[in-house]
Amino acid sequence: MSNYKNEEEVDLGSLFLIIGRGFSKLFNFIGKIFTSIFYFFIEILLFFKKNFKKLGIAFVIGAIIGLIIELNEEDRYSSNLLVQTNFNSARQLYSNVDFYNNLVKQKKANVLSEIFKISLEEAKSLKKFRVNPIINGNDVITTYDDLILQIDTATVRSYPFSEFKRTFTKYNYKVHDIEVQSSKQDVFSKLDEIIISSITENKYFNKLKELTNENLNRTDALLRKNLIQADSLHKIYKRVLLEEAKVASQGTNIDLGNSQKNNKELELFSTTLNINQELKSVSEEKTEKSEIINVVSNFQTIGHKIQGVSQNKAFQLALLSLSLMIFYLLLIKLNKYLESYSRNKG
Repeated sequence: MSNYKNEEEVDLGSLFLIIGRGFSKLFNFIGKIFTSIFYFFIEILLFFKKNFKKLGIAFVIGAIIGLIIELNEEDRYSSNLLVQTNFNSARQLYSNVDFYNNLVKQKKANVLSEIFKISLEEAKSLKKFRVNPIINGNDVITTYDDLILQIDTATVRSYPFSEFKRTFTKYNYKVHDIEVQSSKQDVFSKLDEIIISSITENKYFNKLKELTNENLNRTDALLRKNLIQADSLHKIYKRVLLEEAKVASQGTNIDLGNSQKNNKELELFSTTLNINQELKSVSEEKTEKSEIINVVSNFQTIGHKIQGVSQNKAFQLALLSLSLMIFYLLLIKLNKYLESYSRNKG
């Protein structure tokens, strides 16, 4: 018994010793990580301290060059057009806006003047066209809900929301922001009609709009007919109940089917409510899809001046110059290290 206890104590002692060594190694590893991070920051500080003058000169030179460019450059103004796309027309919208922007980059002012029916001077003032979706998480959810209502349960199980969200692109969002930049402040109101008509005059989208609205009108008419029938049934049922109540009041019969009658009345009420909800949904969809593109907000008549640090050329070139100097100094340092390593190895 004594030998067994001694062996047990030895085993426990060994176990605690192994655990202690494990913790010691873990703490040493964590300590080395923090030490490495500390020395890394020290190296960065020493690098900036050693090259402070060079970096400062690079920053100042970049800022001066940027300031000169800023002073000689024309002021820029910006305006935004918000649109809601229907019938999968967003992709065509993005393609058209990219086309206009490429014309600006290629300095095809004469083509822009012809497209937008503006003067050559106004066309030359256009500096950028850009379009981006208004990111809205509800668009992803509602689009997925609409999809699962159209497909069977087995397909839904094989196509989860996470997979659908991954394949959801910028073209699938409902509202899109078209931004135009110009050196003229009052050119924007002449652009929105052409941008929108380039989509709305498309024969394919017009055919889709026509078919969709026909189906919606047919559904609306059917639902209204069903609502009238449901109301008629409700009135007839009320009349029957009144007649039965009159008969019952003249005798002593006990009506055991009262609960069943109440259930039927609730069913009729529920049917009417459901039809009204469907009618509301159809009405909203008709309003939304009455046009290929719905304008949420037009271009402002007078654009706002583009300002801010992110748009400041002096700040941008100062940062660029500083980054290039840091990169150059790091290359020199790397080259010295490689030469030293080569000598030591040789």
